[in-house]
Amino acid sequence: MGDNVQRIEQFREQVLAAASSGRALRIRGGGTKDWYGQASDGDILDTCGFSGIVDYEPTELVITARCGTPLAEIEAALAERNQMLAFEPPHFGAGATIGGVVASGLSGPRRASSGALRDFVLGAVLMDGKGEVLTFGGQVMKNVAGYDVSRLLAGSMGTLGLMLQHSIKVLPRALRETTLRFETDEIDALRRLNEWAGLPLPISASCWHGGVLTLRLSGAQAAVVAAARTLGGQAVDDGPAFWAALREQQHAFFDGDASLWRLSVPSATGAIILRGAQLIEWGGAQRWLRIDADAAMAHNIRRAVAAVGGHATLFRGGDKRLGVFQPLAPGVARIHQRLKAAFDPSQVFNPGRMY
Repeated sequence: MGDNVQRIEQFREQVLAAASSGRALRIRGGGTKDWYGQASDGDILDTCGFSGIVDYEPTELVITARCGTPLAEIEAALAERNQMLAFEPPHFGAGATIGGVVASGLSGPRRASSGALRDFVLGAVLMDGKGEVLTFGGQVMKNVAGYDVSRLLAGSMGTLGLMLQHSIKVLPRALRETTLRFETDEIDALRRLNEWAGLPLPISASCWHGGVLTLRLSGAQAAVVAAARTLGGQAVDDGPAFWAALREQQHAFFDGDASLWRLSVPSATGAIILRGAQLIEWGGAQRWLRIDADAAMAHNIRRAVAAVGGHATLFRGGDKRLGVFQPLAPGVARIHQRLKAAFDPSQVFNPGRMY
């Protein structure tokens, strides 16, 4: 306990020193997502030494851990009690920490059925740009004081402060999982996915690429068996390995040097006609695009996606001068600026990492 108190004091000293000298701090845990977002400069504030599971009560379905706790450690503790992080966060490297998971806000294949990372964040402890430690939310869903702020931190890329601790809702693992494959083109795959979304089927993940639609069913044994019988398709044995590779972007689609765009659209959206190869997840709501794009092409991508009510992110590779994230509407940009000013008035934390 004493070491953790001392570490918090060291963080505070580093934050106050940076604020007084006008320097920036670059918050870094395992560094597995350093490439994500705009380039960020500044002195490194290393969180890896501030780790450990603070509290885990399986019957309450909540785990609380310090920001530098390895994601693998948390997943191992949950697996012992047959529980999981239902949003299936990607690691992108062995050093991934829970702080980086929350800061990046990324969710994996199960997101469409279980919810996004931000839906599972119950509480957080944050050190702001003045070195003050603030507590938001709680350890149970009914404790909603400050809950919106806790969720606001998810995906904030460390720009609002140093997230010291997180309380996250967990769920039981499914009793049975089965993976099915269907040979079908993109248009028919999207039609099927949207039809199935309206039926009581235990679909927990989907992926279409290269004429093949892959589906995961999760739930009680009777429900999974009945759904597999209804849907047909070909049962495959490599399901767990396939979904893990998709989550970590080790699927063959992600190979190569072309830049990777993430297109977020309403799931009922039809085929989006763009140059380059596409992979479709989340029942049609998440689409990955591999393409070499100049400024004009980036504008066309964002215009095409905005036309259907979505947004596009330059996820990996490419020229970040094009802007990694979809430009904000003026009103939304002002809200971002006010939040930044409230939590980090000296612009200490990860300046420019998002916009």
